[in-house]
Order: sequence, then structure tokens, then C-alpha cells
Amino acid sequence: MFEADDIREWRGHHVVDDSGSKIGELEALYVDTRTDEYIFATVKIGMLSRSRLVFVPTAGAKVGPGHLKVAFPKKLVRDAPSIDTDGELMAPDEPAIFRHYELPYDAGETERLLARR
Repeated sequence: MFEADDIREWRGHHVVDDSGSKIGELEALYVDTRTDEYIFATVKIGMLSRSRLVFVPTAGAKVGPGHLKVAFPKKLVRDAPSIDTDGELMAPDEPAIFRHYELPYDAGETERLLARR
């Protein structure tokens, strides 16, 4: 499980893949609304005028000096569902993120499974 004492300290740090290739910059973390544990991070990718936020699971992520190393290859992360940098993840879009990483999705009786922190 990925633990971050203060996410504000990690915003803007590099996110690298399992081989050390830079993917982008950490923007935010999303928690599972049932457990309040970190489950996804958003990574800012692209050029200044065409940047977007992609989602990557935090399972297996490790904090290094000045970066967050995720357990997924760069191409898979860059092809993940995304939102605009000033956008919001809508509840109907959540299942696509889980499907992209072949993770089970079960919101149960809650309306949302993910909440931004």
C-alpha cells in the first residue's frame, strides 16, 4: 500500500514506471471511498497547452528520492483513461479506469468508489 503523509509535498514530483522511465508529474491521489486508502494517482502528461491527467493504480508504488515509482509500464499508463487538468472524474467514468488495468470494480451501494485527496 502506498502511504503519503502529506500529498501537498508530493504534487509536481516525477512519476516513473517500473523501469524508471519518466511518465509525468504527480497531480493528486484518489482513495477508495469504502476504506479511505489510496488506490489511484493522477499523473499530468503532455505539453503545457495539451496536458491531461491519466490515472494509475498506487498498488505496488514506491516513494523514491524526488519521485513516485509505479508498478506499471509507461505505455499502459499513458493510454489510461484521462481527464482535463481542470476536470473532474465523473462517477460513470470510474469503471473504465479499473477495466484499463484489469482491476475489479464494485462500487457496492455507494454512488462513487473514488474520491480525490
